[in-house]
Amino acid sequence: MAKVPSTRFPLQSFLPSRAVVMARRTLTKTAKRATPSPTESTSAKPDNDSFDAIALDLKDCTRCKLCKQGRSQIVLGEGNPKARLMFVGEAPGEQEDTEGRPFVGRSGQLLDKMIEAIGLTRADVFIANIVKCRPPENRNPEPDEIETCSPYLHRQLEIVKPEIILALGKFASQTLLQTETRISDLRGTFQNYRGAKLMPTFHPAYLLRNPSSKKDAWTDWQTVAKELKLKIPNIKNSAPQ
Repeated sequence: MAKVPSTRFPLQSFLPSRAVVMARRTLTKTAKRATPSPTESTSAKPDNDSFDAIALDLKDCTRCKLCKQGRSQIVLGEGNPKARLMFVGEAPGEQEDTEGRPFVGRSGQLLDKMIEAIGLTRADVFIANIVKCRPPENRNPEPDEIETCSPYLHRQLEIVKPEIILALGKFASQTLLQTETRISDLRGTFQNYRGAKLMPTFHPAYLLRNPSSKKDAWTDWQTVAKELKLKIPNIKNSAPQ
């Protein structure tokens, strides 16, 4: 932030005390506007945005504390830039941090099976996270980290322009929808989000820990497939294992 010059004695020499306070507030606001924050100055969407532009903006990113808390690399996301279906998780995990790709661990393997179960492949969809760096010990992203990183997810959404977003898990769903409603109550119903239909559903990692919830998750996925008019091969009542 630009340093506001001291005005105590010159102002007080000819202005009443109330005017001195007002003048100081004006000077402080002007100084704040003169020096935009890193997020304001570097995450603004260019006229012709692209994934390359986002990658360049985020190269060696130091905008939040995650850059100093053990991340190996930034995980931007991957997939079809014109995908009709986009997945959004909360943050990279250990395996994703190592490989630089989203959803590549055990939860990623289940995600791939579920994508294939609705007649698509990983190359047909786009996969991203709310924050692009792994939080230490896989904790939930914190508010300042979300605020700093969200503009880049929004830019990805504007480039892809998906018809449907599958929000994977409690954290991603609650963060995108700005609600504290439980995922068990959110799931199964489309919500409007930035011009797309958003379907909250369980995170694949949660399903691995709670296999009994796979049936409900599979119902969500079938609803999405129906909305996209996808022909599901070999429809079964049970979810992919």
